[in-house]
This record gives sequence, structure tokens and C-alpha cells, in this order.
Amino acid sequence: MLTILPFLALAATALAAPAAEQPAPALTVPAAPPSAPPAATSSSVPNPSQVTINSISYGGTGCPQGSVGSFISADRLTFTLIFDSFVASIGPGVPVTASRINCQLNINLQYPSGFQYSVLGTDFRGYAGLDAGITGVQSANYYFSGSQAQAATSTTFKGPMSGDYLISDKIPFTSTIWSPCGAALPLNVNSQVRLTSSKSAASGLMTQDSIDGKVTFVVGVQWQAWQSINCFLDSVDCFARPDKGGGLWWTWQCCKDRLSGWSLRGGL
Repeated sequence: MLTILPFLALAATALAAPAAEQPAPALTVPAAPPSAPPAATSSSVPNPSQVTINSISYGGTGCPQGSVGSFISADRLTFTLIFDSFVASIGPGVPVTASRINCQLNINLQYPSGFQYSVLGTDFRGYAGLDAGITGVQSANYYFSGSQAQAATSTTFKGPMSGDYLISDKIPFTSTIWSPCGAALPLNVNSQVRLTSSKSAASGLMTQDSIDGKVTFVVGVQWQAWQSINCFLDSVDCFARPDKGGGLWWTWQCCKDRLSGWSLRGGL
């Protein structure tokens, strides 16, 4: 996913909670297991009117101050960031520093207590013009402030190629990260594009979309509710969600002090 992108968009999508007829199995720890999350109802996701972006800060060679715009959709489930300067290039006479660009985003999303969200994947649109011998790598890292857990995506382009591109990255379920329960901490997105060359005379460019001069970068997020139970004999905030495997396995995550946490797995 080359990011000679000048347009970043983040889209939030609600995730339906698992049906109640698939109860979570008991944990083999001294804790009273909570009941399974409810079936998909209006309480499965935040009230759209209560989800909004408080602030967005950014910095990097691909997004100098004043070069990024943003908006949130009417249903408040999609927000878009628009870049004007996310362009990488390489070739004779081009400064070495132009071959690698990045943008660090800090997104403060406000939403009701009792919910968490996670990054599902990204969509990149743009234009890539690469001579033979030019390789471009677009990568993105996602993490929440105060958390060491990260999710990452990466795509490689090899020349010769010329044209628009649309690529969708999906973050594996096992790599999904969740915002801390009980605290609405910022989501950080570090996107980078790097061009390299194996031929001294070759050139390459990752730039704006050929239609609107922008590039969109869409991040999907999913929601889940969490509840308080007694875990390890301490009262902490926990949630249960179906793990990969059709609901037969569940992951229980207990967030001590509402910021740090651990996960336990139990299943049938």
C-alpha cells in the first residue's frame, strides 16, 4: 500500500454482539463468570449521537501543520482525514529524504462509558508510478495511548507499474487491539511510505488520486460492551467477546485499574 497519499479517511462500523444463546463457558479462575453478551440491540453499540471526535493532532513529513482536514459523517460512524502533502518520490536529483515520508496521527474519539472499539482494517486509494527497479512499501501501525499492544499492516509495490490503486488491508482477528475499558484514550495511527531503488537511473512516485487529487485511507472500527465482574478476587472492569472459532471460544479480558489488562481463554 503505497502511501503517497494525500487523503486519509477513517470509517467506524458497528459490530453486532453475539447471540445470547451462545453462553460463554466458565473460567478456570476464582471468578464468577459473567453472562454472555446480549444479542444485537441498540445497546450493542454506542448511541451515534454520543460518538464524536474531540480533536485530531498530527505531525510528520507527510502531514505538515495546516495540511490535514477532517470531517465526521452525519451518522457519526465515519470520520475522514484529508492530506494535501502525503507524497513520496525517488530518482535522479530527488533528495534522499523525499523517498520516505510518514504521518503520526493522534485521534481523540469521545464515546459513552461502557464501550470499547478496535481497528478492523484499512483501505488505501492512490496513484503509483514506478519504474523497473523501484519498490514501494506502505505500512501502518495502530495503538492506543498507554498501551503496548499494536496492530500493523504492510503492502509492497514493485515497478514497473503506473496507475490508480485500491487496496484493502484487514487486520487479523488475533491481532485486533481494543481501546482500554473504562477510559477513552486516543487512537494513534503511524502511516509510512518508503521507496527504494535498485537502479540508479530509475524514478518512482506515489501521489494523489487521479480523480480528486486525494487519497483515502479508511479505518474500520468495531464496538463492544464491557461489564464489571469479580476477577481474581478483585473487582475490576472486564468484558467477554467471542473468540475466533464461531463462538465456541471466548476471551475474557480484565482491565485492572481500567488501563492495563490481561486475557484468559476458556471454551467448550
